[in-house]
Amino acid sequence: MKKITILGSTGSIGISTLSVIKKNPNLFKVIALVANTNIATMLEQCELFSPDWVAMGDEKSANILRKKLKRRKIKTQVLSGEKDICKLASLKETDQVISAIIGIAGLLPTLSAIKAGKTILLANKESLITCGYLFMKALALSGAKIFPIDSEHNAIFQVLPIEMQKNLGVSSLKQNSIKHIVLTGSGGPFYKLSSSDLSNVTPVQACSHPNWLMGKKISVDSATMMNKGLEYVEARWLFNASESEIKILIHPESVIHSMVQYCDGSLLAQLSIPDIRISISYAMSWPNRIYSGAKYLDFYAINNLSFFEPNFIQFPCLKLAIDSFAQGQSSMIVLNAVNEIAVSAFLDSRISFTKIYEINFEILMSSCFSEPNCIEDILEIDRKARILAKNKISSLVF
Repeated sequence: MKKITILGSTGSIGISTLSVIKKNPNLFKVIALVANTNIATMLEQCELFSPDWVAMGDEKSANILRKKLKRRKIKTQVLSGEKDICKLASLKETDQVISAIIGIAGLLPTLSAIKAGKTILLANKESLITCGYLFMKALALSGAKIFPIDSEHNAIFQVLPIEMQKNLGVSSLKQNSIKHIVLTGSGGPFYKLSSSDLSNVTPVQACSHPNWLMGKKISVDSATMMNKGLEYVEARWLFNASESEIKILIHPESVIHSMVQYCDGSLLAQLSIPDIRISISYAMSWPNRIYSGAKYLDFYAINNLSFFEPNFIQFPCLKLAIDSFAQGQSSMIVLNAVNEIAVSAFLDSRISFTKIYEINFEILMSSCFSEPNCIEDILEIDRKARILAKNKISSLVF
């Protein structure tokens, strides 16, 4: 029985992970859960899974949860704050850590799990985006393993040779007879809209993804296609891929989740309905497969599979992420930070949809930071970039 810690248990990835665990109670035991402020959902999860530990990012929320658990005679111990979250990420008894905290907040807990030599099931792509070199170096030094949960990266992972699966981030694609990997994306809800129509998009529309049920932030990133750009960066690190070894393909039906082109002409793809539990269950049970709870793909019900080249003019955030990666780590830290602030402002109806790109671009072009040498440098660049973004948004909002 594998012992599991979930960082971000009340978010969509965390809830899906617990769904897989519930369907396979003889294979997994929940040791620790981590969230920020969602007391109601965490209380339900404690009742259902009886974890030994819980940590809330918010101290006030932790105090309320502690009292509610005591009234219900649930013995789960409640901690709070970043240090305690990092402690739970590195618990000796834990076998697998699900890294699903949204944004830069997931960086330090994920690194704590890596340093403790855990098997990391990575959904928090920001850890690699902002900290790629240091992340992969820590992985190599600790002997920790990393398995991707994002549907696209997990799809690639599923059709790689077993030795590459065991050595993500260091194996050579070329030496494993791989010509390139194909990262697919749905194009989000607006791939048919013209650039001029995008300025009138509302937060509700941006969060209404046609295929996937996701959190608000990642839904907006999917709508701008920033998410695909960040996934490109994650794929560069995970699969040790050069620029020429990754292709991006828009596939609106979200049936083919990604592909690997081998040198002999074979193209291997992972196909399924769009349900993240498939990716999660494979990462949790690797190299075996278990029941995920997802429905099975019915080819008789599929009318068409379509594919398009990405439109960088219509979705400039995608190109911005690709170019920023080429510029260096500090550019990616800035882009990630500014984008989080801009998306939050859009969700609050403080800026328009198209302003997200404009703010991202302007702050990137006007800021200049040295390349980071340590985690402290990364966090400082992130902090300063967020201030620049907030100031810029404040100057736009009257």
